[in-house]
Amino acid sequence: MNVFFDAAESTMGSRTVWLIPLLTAFLVTAVLGPVLIPWLHKLKFGQQILDIGPNWHKKKSGTPTMGGIMFICGVAVAAMTALFHEFDIRLLMMLMISCGFGLIGFIDDYVKVVKKRNLGLTAAQKFALQAILAVIYVIVLKETGNLDNDIVIPFVEKTVCMPWWLYIVFILFVVTGTVNAVNLTDGLDGLAASITSVVALFFAVASVLAADKRSVVFALALLGGCLGFLLFNHYPAKVFMGDTGSLFLGGSISVLAVGLKMPLILIIAGFVYLFETLSVIIQVTSFKLTGKRVFKMSPIHHHFEMCGWKEVKIVAVFTAVTLILCAAAVWAILPYCCSL
Repeated sequence: MNVFFDAAESTMGSRTVWLIPLLTAFLVTAVLGPVLIPWLHKLKFGQQILDIGPNWHKKKSGTPTMGGIMFICGVAVAAMTALFHEFDIRLLMMLMISCGFGLIGFIDDYVKVVKKRNLGLTAAQKFALQAILAVIYVIVLKETGNLDNDIVIPFVEKTVCMPWWLYIVFILFVVTGTVNAVNLTDGLDGLAASITSVVALFFAVASVLAADKRSVVFALALLGGCLGFLLFNHYPAKVFMGDTGSLFLGGSISVLAVGLKMPLILIIAGFVYLFETLSVIIQVTSFKLTGKRVFKMSPIHHHFEMCGWKEVKIVAVFTAVTLILCAAAVWAILPYCCSL
């Protein structure tokens, strides 16, 4: 515990400073909600519910989407406030790349809602744009001396250094995989925001332990934005984040993991994201090879719905599991952080 507080003091100067990005993002998001939601209603930016989901989700049709704009603004204001106080290229890049992912999601939402093409951008288009952003992030930080090719191994003190070409390929896989995993997780009221709140809290703790000031700021801003959004997104949701929000969240978690040299730790802290993705892969593969489905419906949160679980219960259980796994992730990084 003393290690934690010593690292916090050296990183932030005062423990009360931790609250500034969190509260800023929370308040901006909370204030924007009552303004943005009626505006989205007026523009008729309502979510169209696909037939592939549970039938009872159709009652949610017309609920405003693109609500992720709220917490994107909250995180941006918090990060820009920190940058105004002390400029840092890595914090700026974390914000810009995350907003870039949010922009991809916004375009996807716009195509679906305004252009009435329910599937939005094609998978190839989204992957290409996401890959470009991931490569830009790595290259800019490498060239400015703010990133190296070391990877933290869970429960091990030393890092592993990868060849740059392999590192870039690996990070490309991690970033695009995480972004799309968070997107898949966003299928129930409050689910993606609740899970990401816990994962953001983990990265805030990890950043303090690693004495990484910029990551502390960004992780706490992300936490504040998610908590502010949950005021309007908890069951029954008044607004959905849309791909605008889910891709931003995925991008934010990705850049935090990469910047802290902890992409492998996402396997632990972000296991629910991974579980959601694996459930889809397993379901599709099984159906194509055998004609049979492993789950009643995928992603996995829909399987539990079909088993009779209420949305609130699924969100609570998945969030609790994430909290336990994030505690395990803190334990996994302690050998590395204590060696710094």
